Amino acid sequence: MTTRTRIKICGLSQPADIDHAVALGVDAIGLVFYAPSPRYVTIEQAAALASRVPPFVTVVGLFVNATPDEIRRTVARVPLGLLQFHGDESAEQCMAGAQAAGGRPWLRALRVGPDTKSAADLLQSADGYAAAQGILLDALVEGYGGGGKVFDWSLIPKELAHRAVLSGGLNAHNVADAIERVRPYAVDVSSGVESARGVKDHARMAAFVREVRAADAR
Repeated sequence: MTTRTRIKICGLSQPADIDHAVALGVDAIGLVFYAPSPRYVTIEQAAALASRVPPFVTVVGLFVNATPDEIRRTVARVPLGLLQFHGDESAEQCMAGAQAAGGRPWLRALRVGPDTKSAADLLQSADGYAAAQGILLDALVEGYGGGGKVFDWSLIPKELAHRAVLSGGLNAHNVADAIERVRPYAVDVSSGVESARGVKDHARMAAFVREVRAADAR
């Protein structure tokens, strides 16, 4: 049986980008609630974007060191199906944020950098977030993600791959190789489908999805 790699496109900020992602058949779209990011959307913008998303496509809210009250105010207006904690949050802070959001499921992003020396190190870090629905693996860059940098995929332990969302520098040129080597549950792309920082390119989005499907077929 063919395994289907789930696809999340993150950092969408324009209605046309939402519509195109949905038409491509992605599984999730990511909205960034981190003001310093070039992909940042306000609660009002996010509510309008989320209203364009049909059933069975998950709207993911990306937060960086947000307070439970900030998360509570966001989910009161935006129908998020999943929270993504992408900052320096502890497991306790993640769970407090999820509780503030009415008990929504959540992902914890782990940024893989020079301090991660082995697969055992990464697995130990992931084990600290046992309550997470999944672990998103991203490269350690300045600004909490979206830097287009690839990390060493050999550091990903097989015990983690089946629930991992692989991110960090993915694009249409390398995503098939990533899938074949890591076998992640899902892949997450942002800068890899942009023509400029924060500006999504529809042709690159289509090429990325096409390469994921081709890798699955093989």
